[in-house]
Amino acid sequence: MSRQRGFTLLELVVTATVLLILASVTVPLARNGLKRQHELELRRDLRELRTAIDDYKRMAEQQKIKAPPAEANFYPESLEILVEGVPAAGSISRKVRFLRRIPPDPFTGKREWGLRNSNDDANSTTWGGSHVYDVYSLAPGTGMNGIPYREW
Repeated sequence: MSRQRGFTLLELVVTATVLLILASVTVPLARNGLKRQHELELRRDLRELRTAIDDYKRMAEQQKIKAPPAEANFYPESLEILVEGVPAAGSISRKVRFLRRIPPDPFTGKREWGLRNSNDDANSTTWGGSHVYDVYSLAPGTGMNGIPYREW
């Protein structure tokens, strides 16, 4: 009598079912983990941009850098100025930089941000120009906290 080795059909079905259940649990966890990581990056990038804007304003008020026009309320005219740098007060050759680069929005992958000036409405989605008072994400969608990314 010869004995055949291998798996029975029942063992293969049970194994496939267990693997399917495990896969169906791990895929949503991985997806949520990726979204959570993007949200953490968005928070960090917004904080970095807002801190650079605040540092620029503080140094302009203290006359440590060449002040922007009076109608700008000491705010930078664009985000690019924070990267390019501004001449230090009393020096033509030395520049003060506030950012190494404009970070990309983790959800859109672009280095484009919504801008507001100090005269714009807090919920405005258009920039009034002249200076940058605040930044927000242009990404569609809502965060895991229930707040749209544009309102972060």
